[in-house]
Amino acid sequence: MAQLETRASQRADPIGLLAGWGKFPIAFAEKARALGVPVVCVGLRGMASAELAGLSHRFYWARPAQLGRIIRCFKREGVRRAVMAGKVPKADILHKPWKVVSLWPDWRTLRFWFFRPRRDNRDDNLMLAMIDEFAHDDIRFESALELCPELLVNPGVLTRRRPTAREEADIAFAWDIARKMGDLDVGQSVAVKELAVLAVEAIEGTDRMIARAGELCRSGGFTVVKVAKPRQDMRFDVPTVGASTIETIHRAGGRVLAIEADKTIVLGEAETVALAERYGISIVAWTEAQVLRRTA
Repeated sequence: MAQLETRASQRADPIGLLAGWGKFPIAFAEKARALGVPVVCVGLRGMASAELAGLSHRFYWARPAQLGRIIRCFKREGVRRAVMAGKVPKADILHKPWKVVSLWPDWRTLRFWFFRPRRDNRDDNLMLAMIDEFAHDDIRFESALELCPELLVNPGVLTRRRPTAREEADIAFAWDIARKMGDLDVGQSVAVKELAVLAVEAIEGTDRMIARAGELCRSGGFTVVKVAKPRQDMRFDVPTVGASTIETIHRAGGRVLAIEADKTIVLGEAETVALAERYGISIVAWTEAQVLRRTA
């Protein structure tokens, strides 16, 4: 049994859930409830689902720029360990016009943003600095996947349609590029066709990158590869796909989705695979070792 589940069964201490957009926070809250683990959820306004209120022991709303409120909510409920789940669109937070006014940051956030030293504002540096900010109040972040490891995809071809030899060559080609981009902490996804890069993910996120690839490749039939960073911190920013990813690929004209096995979350795997089958899209989950064997 996972370490987090074992500890949960030994005591009734609540676990905090900082919830962003998507189904991952809901899957986590449902699993915690099934295991009898009380969840104190702080949902980010405009991102988290209201459904989480009914799945949580205690539920609060907060804006993304209200670090002080989030920490106070957790401390009020006795939270000492917490997890992050769900997407937080960085571009919508960092680069809004008049962001200081529109985000309405509290004093804790202003102090964190302007007075906490960090090298730059890439994802890992920001998230690690934020985790350290919570640690000042004795709140320790853990990986949500310790409680629900079954969300990580196993190696294999998930769909009946397998990639063609040419598509497999595109996967191997894009995998190396995606890995290097992840190492730079720029993005984790790449779209390619016929050994040529169409689009690389940056701050816009995977879905917008896929849409851009479709605009640049009107003939369709391209491949999307999404991998973990070489030093992936499983507490945050874990690669995640689901039915919405397949819908985006279909609308853009893509034909293949390749993801990293054992390090990628597939939300609603049965629904996601069924949708891919309907659209004739291949889903492949490879490990790094499988890619290396194909490129040797």
